[in-house]
Amino acid sequence: MSPLAFVFLTCFPSPSSSSSSSRSLLFAHSSNATRKAPVHHQLSLDFYSKTCPQLDQLVSSVTSRRFQQIPVSAPATIRLFFHDCFVEGCDASVLIAPSSGGKVVVERDVGDNKNLAPEGFETIDMAKALVESKCPGVVSCADILAVAARDFVHLAGGPYYPVMKGRKDSKVSLAFKVRPNLPRANSTTDELLRLFASKGLGREDLVALSGAHTIGYAHCDQFVSRLYDFKGTKQPDPFMDPRLLKALKMYCPPFGGNTDVVAPFDVQTPFSFDHMYYGNLEAKMGLLSTDQALFLDPRTRPLVQELGRDKAKFFQAFSMGMEKMGSIRVKKGNKGEIRKDCSRHLS
Repeated sequence: MSPLAFVFLTCFPSPSSSSSSSRSLLFAHSSNATRKAPVHHQLSLDFYSKTCPQLDQLVSSVTSRRFQQIPVSAPATIRLFFHDCFVEGCDASVLIAPSSGGKVVVERDVGDNKNLAPEGFETIDMAKALVESKCPGVVSCADILAVAARDFVHLAGGPYYPVMKGRKDSKVSLAFKVRPNLPRANSTTDELLRLFASKGLGREDLVALSGAHTIGYAHCDQFVSRLYDFKGTKQPDPFMDPRLLKALKMYCPPFGGNTDVVAPFDVQTPFSFDHMYYGNLEAKMGLLSTDQALFLDPRTRPLVQELGRDKAKFFQAFSMGMEKMGSIRVKKGNKGEIRKDCSRHLS
C-alpha cells in the first residue's frame, strides 16, 4: 500500500469520543517559552531495589495488556509524559484532576491539556493501583509515568532504555504554568530551540525527541492552516508534498470540519516506532509545520538526515533525550509527596 493511500485510509473520524483526544500531537498550543533555568536532581536505577524491586515488572504487566487491547494508549501515555515534564518538571502534576468546586485551576483545566487522551490517564491509574497493592505508599506517580512511557516506546518497536527513578509527586498543579512551557503546532525552530534550552535540552534533543511523532495522530485543527492559509498567504504550504496536500484536504475542510478527524504523523509506518518520521520530513511529508521546519532549518537539517539514515542512532539519541528530559526539575524530599491516588493530592 502506498503512503498516500494510507493517508486516505487513516484520516478518519475517531472511533469513540473517549479515544479521539489521543490522536493529537505530543505538545499542544502555547505561548513563548519561559526563561527559568532548569533544575536537575540525581536519580538512580536502583532507587526501589529494596522497597519495590518488582516495580518495572508490575508496570509492564499493565502496559503490555493495554497496548494489546487499546494500542492508542501508547502515544497517549508518551504524550502525557512530555506534557508533565515540560511544565514544572517530571512530577505528575499533569495527573491532578480538576476539583469539583473549581477553586484551584489545575494543569488539566487548560485547553492545551484538555484534549490529552483519557487512555493515558487510565493506564497510569491502573498501573498505580497495581503497584500500590504490592508496594503501598512507596512509588511515586511520576516514576510510574516515566516507566510506562518507556514501556510503550518499546512495545511499539522502539528502544528499551533504563529509567532512572526517585522522583516525588508535586504538591501543586497550577494552570498558569502550562501555556508558557509547551510548544505550539506551528512553533518556529527558533522558538523550539529556546524552549528546549530553557529545559536544559539541546538541539540534538529537540530533533531526537521530535521523533516521537513516528507514532500517533493529529487532529485537523493542528495543521489545517498549512492546507489553505500558510502564514497568512491564503495559499497552501509550498513545503508540503502535493499528493499529501490533496489527501489531507479531502478530510480537513478549511471550516466546519469534523473535529474528530485525524491524520497520522508518519504516513508510511504510523503504528511503528521507527525512524521513518525523518525520511518523511525529507520528502516534504511532515504533518505539522513544526515537524517540517526541522528539515528546512539548516541548524537541524543535518541531524534530521543523520537520524533518517540510521535507526540505531535515532534510538540511541531518543533514549538519551528521554533520560535528560526525565530529570527536569525533579521533586525530592519534602518538596514532593507520594500520592496514593495519582489524580489527587495527599491533603
